[in-house]
Amino acid sequence: MSSPASRKVVFAAIAANIAIAVCKYAAAAVTGSPAMLSEAFHSTADTGNELLLLFGMKRSRRPPDSLHPFGHGKLLYFYSLLVAVYIFAIGAGLSAYEGIHHLLHPEPSTHVGWSYAVLALSAVFDFYSWRVSYREILARKEANESTWEEIVSSKDPTVFTVFLEDCAGLAGVFLAFLGIFLGHTFKNPYFDPVASLLIALLLAAIAIFLGRETGALLTGERTNRSRIKRITEIINAEPAVERIGELLTMQLGPEQALLTVTLKFRDGLELNQLETIIAGLKQQIQHQDPTIAQIFMEPSALNGTEQPDKPQSSRAA
Repeated sequence: MSSPASRKVVFAAIAANIAIAVCKYAAAAVTGSPAMLSEAFHSTADTGNELLLLFGMKRSRRPPDSLHPFGHGKLLYFYSLLVAVYIFAIGAGLSAYEGIHHLLHPEPSTHVGWSYAVLALSAVFDFYSWRVSYREILARKEANESTWEEIVSSKDPTVFTVFLEDCAGLAGVFLAFLGIFLGHTFKNPYFDPVASLLIALLLAAIAIFLGRETGALLTGERTNRSRIKRITEIINAEPAVERIGELLTMQLGPEQALLTVTLKFRDGLELNQLETIIAGLKQQIQHQDPTIAQIFMEPSALNGTEQPDKPQSSRAA
């Protein structure tokens, strides 16, 4: 399931984008600017995206059932993928249409002061939403990770989707301003629709990236490397474990992961001892990282599948 912090990020984005979209549509109607109308489409698409994310978050919180024994966490990834499609089809598609239409039938923008005022107001709202999502990304990333590494490795698409949308929003405001300003300054009606096409390209790039990231999560991406490292350290610290075989993980949702691992134990252990050791390892792992919701450990002879030997200090512990 998604965290309360994720929902806060999404609600902040919805409030900002609704306010921005209303202002941009009003300005587009007054000025006739295609770049402003493209930005209005952009904000409308973003609002729809956040509503889809909210719906996905709600559905992903449903408990496991007989058809979905591992829960419904991946539903959030499905709806995040729909968001990427929505950005591409609605945001980028309509912006490209407006740009091409006004390139073929150029018309000078009027009342540019309205456009500047609305773009400035939009930048303020976008920056507020961006700041909320950026703070959440900083709170989640490891000390040795960059912001980009956290985005790429994040298992919660709600936060990085809103963050990237806000980045695109701020960039789109700048492009729209540039198109309107240059068109008005040089009395050239082509700058404005060119800005609209650039906004379409920007949205298409964001959509492709989001589709790639959420598609990987939907198809069974492993959990974070730092989490796998911690699990390995916990297992290696157990004196009864001689070697680790296959250690496989899969992200089941933003706050839920699956772990399966085969282990070679030292000789001479009785069945009840093995059961106690395995239960203890599971307890330690879930205590250190509660997101590992499902753990399957199997004793094995490890014929050619094992990881390198444990450090000598761990074996001697």
